[in-house]
Amino acid sequence: MTDVREARRIRRRWPVISAGVGIGVAVLLGVLIAVRESPLGLDEEFMSELLEERAPWFDVPALLLDWVGGHLVGIVIVPVAMVVWLLALRRPWAAGYSIVAAAVSAGLVQLLKAVFDRARPEYILVAADEGSFPSGHVANAATIAVVLALVFGLERSRWWVWLAGGAYVVAMALARTYLGAHWVTDTIGGALLGAAVAVVLWAPIADKLAAEPRPHDS
Repeated sequence: MTDVREARRIRRRWPVISAGVGIGVAVLLGVLIAVRESPLGLDEEFMSELLEERAPWFDVPALLLDWVGGHLVGIVIVPVAMVVWLLALRRPWAAGYSIVAAAVSAGLVQLLKAVFDRARPEYILVAADEGSFPSGHVANAATIAVVLALVFGLERSRWWVWLAGGAYVVAMALARTYLGAHWVTDTIGGALLGAAVAVVLWAPIADKLAAEPRPHDS
């Protein structure tokens, strides 16, 4: 019952914050980039710093995150695996929520990529599709992180779920910029968008998610 009350209390505020600030700032950032028609100063400085750090021992984790966060693995295998796992935990609402959030996040990323059509950096080390803003890898990471945090991390004792999710998003953002696949503002836009989608979709079903069994209830 405590979880249900906590979900009701939080959802009164979060949808407004996420929709108004998260998605709004992401879109405004894309507009600013489109108007400027060039990398922002922050983009150039951040990219310059990372290019100086390129080395084989950094390439491996960056390429691993590229593989995990996108393509067939990130777009299909990871979301489906999450659904199977959540169903195994007897959490059908959470399973449905996770796959819908992943699909909506990916769809909005592709829409914004088409709208803003930002060129990728010229220093790219991996194959990538057209459109640099926002980062699909980072949006996907943020969606997964926030979905898991809202499903499992509302209890104070599970603060580590939020910490682990935040670390994953930051690592993905650094990897995408390090590989030259995105400017840092692309990753900021992706993180805002992915997190906002997860919260907006959580709000209408927060009570049902909170009422589902927890691992310690099994």
